[in-house]
Amino acid sequence: MGGRAILIVVLGFSFIFLIMEKNIGSATTRTVGNMADYNANITAHNIAVSGANIAANQIYLDETWKNGYNNISYQDGKINVTVDVLDAFKQIIRINSAGTFRGITDTVQVTLQPSKFSKFAYYSESEGGIIWWTTGDTVWGPLHSQDIMNMNGSPVFMGKVTTKEALNLANGASPKFLGGFEQGVDLEMPTNNIGDLKTAAQNGGKYISAQGEVYIEFAGDNIIYKYLKTTWVKKGKKKKKKKVTEWVTETIAATTFAPNGVIFVDNAVVNISGTVKGKYTISAGGNGYADKGNIYLEDDIVYDTNPLTNPSSQDMLGIVAENNVYISDNSANSNGINIEAAIYAQKGGFGAENYASRGPSGSINLLGGITQKVRLPVGTFNWKGIISGFSKSYRYDDRLMSSFPPSFPSTGFFEIVSWYE
Repeated sequence: MGGRAILIVVLGFSFIFLIMEKNIGSATTRTVGNMADYNANITAHNIAVSGANIAANQIYLDETWKNGYNNISYQDGKINVTVDVLDAFKQIIRINSAGTFRGITDTVQVTLQPSKFSKFAYYSESEGGIIWWTTGDTVWGPLHSQDIMNMNGSPVFMGKVTTKEALNLANGASPKFLGGFEQGVDLEMPTNNIGDLKTAAQNGGKYISAQGEVYIEFAGDNIIYKYLKTTWVKKGKKKKKKKVTEWVTETIAATTFAPNGVIFVDNAVVNISGTVKGKYTISAGGNGYADKGNIYLEDDIVYDTNPLTNPSSQDMLGIVAENNVYISDNSANSNGINIEAAIYAQKGGFGAENYASRGPSGSINLLGGITQKVRLPVGTFNWKGIISGFSKSYRYDDRLMSSFPPSFPSTGFFEIVSWYE
């Protein structure tokens, strides 16, 4: 019995080992298969990512490119890319990239929108020669200059500062770059951004021509529009017609005045003020004339809902001039001005009217950003402080990093809004 029992035990263990060997073999096969599937999935994903990057680079080189790719060989797999227009007015597009490898397909979706100058708290191509950043000046948000920045005292920069050229530190200046500083960054200002606004105003906005000067006041749900109107009236016993030109004021629902939010006044001077409710861009074209295409800020221009206290505010304003944006020299602006807008001056800059001859006028309290070809003065100063004009308190509207006023001028490039894998 003992020998027979031992034989049974040996046969039992042999049977167990046979089963284990089979299971181990099956597990090994499954592991190899799983590893192969994993590698195929990873490769398909990498091909899809590569397709998205290749397409994004093509759009960077040519913003009109929409051709996509069809069955392009890549890393022993295939790339298929389509480019869809999600919003033609806002120029939002989506890249759909599919990567295929050994029968497995993975997809990547990338949404792009034009990069707008409104993302800067401050931008200039030229710093205006002898204009200085000085003690009392504070800027929140990203700042870029293509020129040498002149520093005197201790101006404070809360966001990152980038420049193409160097800094000029006078009299032991000690600027505070709390968000960092980087030199050698080159970002030129395009020269053709005003035309897009004119087209937008002519197609669903408000296009105004044949007016040398207009006044536009934002009044919440309404816009108060003041302009010169010429009529012929009969005068005297003989009823001869006489030409009469007088100011006419109209109050119009804002959504009726400019349905798509774009207002363009051609070859004119535009005076603005008020409380903005909704999203608008107001622009002045000059057709090459220096005395036209200018916008004057007659008084405070602010939002109906303050985004500093309510970040979900839907109010947003772009102020775009072919030439200059000026703070008017008047009694309303003699003790500071509040400006809530993204400002853009294509050929000129943002400055104060009569900056050297007006009295000390308080502070420019700006919530938004300034983009300008040439920096203009807003005041004068000495070691004691402000002599004339304004000091500066520029705060960035964080919403402008991801949103922008209607048809606001573009940098000429696209930026990624979302990347979905």
